[in-house]
Amino acid sequence: MPTGAVVLEITESVMIDASSVTDQVLFDLRRLGVKIVVDDFGTGFSALGYLRRHPVTGVKIDRSFVDGLGTDDEDEEIVRAVVAMSTALKLTIVAEGVESPAQQDVLAALGVTVGQGHLWSAPVPADQFTERWLALAVIPDGGQDAAGSS
Repeated sequence: MPTGAVVLEITESVMIDASSVTDQVLFDLRRLGVKIVVDDFGTGFSALGYLRRHPVTGVKIDRSFVDGLGTDDEDEEIVRAVVAMSTALKLTIVAEGVESPAQQDVLAALGVTVGQGHLWSAPVPADQFTERWLALAVIPDGGQDAAGSS
């Protein structure tokens, strides 16, 4: 799998409790092209300084904020704030726990175009993930993948 397709999710506590070894590993992974995303963003300490100091490429909006989209104005405002901050810092944004088209619509209106949740698929075992990944794989030059599809 190309390193640019790998996303390592870390929690905010990894940034807070980071040692020089942890920091070095994160920077080394970024140099290899691995993306690093802060999981459950907004539920812990969420200090902007941590995002600037570490080689983070994105944030993952916690499902607790996604759950209320379309019904809770406060959750929508929190997501709006995370989107504004992430956009300003040039970070990718992923919404977790997307369960309904209504949630997806609100997220899209707020500028969140990447999500995960049961709307698309329940979690699958590693071997099924690999099968699905290979079935969708496209080689950058427009060629065919190992399964023979284009």
